[in-house]
Amino acid sequence: MKIIVQKFGGTSLDTQEKREIAARHIKSAVERGNYPVVVVSAMGRKGDPYATDTLINMVYRVSEDIDPREKDMLMSCGEVISAVVMVQTLSSFGLKARALTGAQAGIVTDNNFGDSSVIKVNPEKIMELINSNIIPVIAGFQGVNMDGEITTLGRGGSDTTASVIGAAINASFIEIFTDVEGVMTADPSMVDKAKILDKVSYNEVCELAYQGARVLHPRAAEIAMREGIPIRVRSIFNENPGTIIQNGYKGIKGDRPVTAVTSRRNIIFVRVIPRKVAEYANGLAVFKVLSKNGISVDFINIRPEAISFIIVDELEDKVKKILSDNNFNFEIADDFAKVSVVGGGMTGRPGVMARIVEALSRENISIYQTTDSHTTISCLVKKQEEKKALNALHSAFKLEE
Repeated sequence: MKIIVQKFGGTSLDTQEKREIAARHIKSAVERGNYPVVVVSAMGRKGDPYATDTLINMVYRVSEDIDPREKDMLMSCGEVISAVVMVQTLSSFGLKARALTGAQAGIVTDNNFGDSSVIKVNPEKIMELINSNIIPVIAGFQGVNMDGEITTLGRGGSDTTASVIGAAINASFIEIFTDVEGVMTADPSMVDKAKILDKVSYNEVCELAYQGARVLHPRAAEIAMREGIPIRVRSIFNENPGTIIQNGYKGIKGDRPVTAVTSRRNIIFVRVIPRKVAEYANGLAVFKVLSKNGISVDFINIRPEAISFIIVDELEDKVKKILSDNNFNFEIADDFAKVSVVGGGMTGRPGVMARIVEALSRENISIYQTTDSHTTISCLVKKQEEKKALNALHSAFKLEE
């Protein structure tokens, strides 16, 4: 008998009909001879009664000045509600199940409220339930610190819960159920010819997630990669196999070095401009100042005339204040998007950047900045050209074939 982890996202649980579909997947796993351990997100998205953003907005109507401890306690509620509702749904299918908070599931974290990291998992309670033929239904996205305080794991934290639980109980594999068919060559809302990928490597899915694809939290993929646990991303609505993420897959070779394209538009482009050439070193100090304030930057470009980088848009006001308070001369723009091509097959492969530049130039799309790694090349383009850029790159690397 295999122990497996089945994780269900919030949009897969926001109606009773969907929860019953989820229950059928769980029951099917039992009938195939598996022991399922279920992880659930909060039901729905912003506006739905028990979604995390809805709960936060309820408090923000009183005051946005909320202590991080109190905020984590509030944000953990949506997943707990979801777990209890799922237990009731499974009961109606004749399955014994029991809801567990992250703490009851043995997840111990550090003290970083809002974005905590898992220190260890004590799976004793989970294993007791499995050995009693009771399905554990675990509230995702949360744990407890060494002081017994509730903590949350940051956005996408339920994926992380699935991976750390999978590692702790030596799961044979992890299934991530969502409302899409699997990992795709592009966002189908942006690229009509996007298709489902049968398989991708852990590194590729991590890069896709970091560059904007909302398929799997990169931390979850990293944990599964370290432990060698295969992950399957699949639709809740059918029995299609979806996409398998695993070790040993090195990416597409041959004529297609690129596996997928993706983009991020929730970015702010920042340029720090030294007032004099002699102040260039002072301009570089911007990274130290931002780091002290817990600000992460990306897409860094350093030249004598300007130092540029991007930040997530929700940090715009905070960064403006920090730069102003520290007397930096700067410009900020919100009309850019970061488009990226990702693929394990591009490592050591000449000509990939040339194809990117040619594809974008053919569509008269200006490139304002570039960056690259072994598996990713990214370009900064105007936001209004994001969709056109994604389609041009998707076509240039024949990802529709």
